[in-house]
Amino acid sequence: MSGAFGDMGNLLKQAQRLQRELEKAREEVRQARVTGTAGGGAVSVEADGEGAPVAVRIRPEVLAGAAPAMLEDLVLTAARDAFARATTLREERMSRVSGGLNLPGIL
Repeated sequence: MSGAFGDMGNLLKQAQRLQRELEKAREEVRQARVTGTAGGGAVSVEADGEGAPVAVRIRPEVLAGAAPAMLEDLVLTAARDAFARATTLREERMSRVSGGLNLPGIL
């Protein structure tokens, strides 16, 4: 009987370790920065690891001759690129922690 309780205690310790690692990974993702670009780098959007935009940069020469619709498209494309990069970063980081297991709710 004591073997079963020992196994349960060991399982609980592993679960607690995994929880700590997940929290550390989540914090690393929150602190991370990714950059999405469009127009060959004419527009860039910096986002945090969760995909929230934190900065937009537009090269001055783009502003001089760009039609508003074109500039809007470039910003939107760069923002989508930043969000996709943040999603990939999160998935890769969480996959390392979970050993590649698909654990719902950890992202």
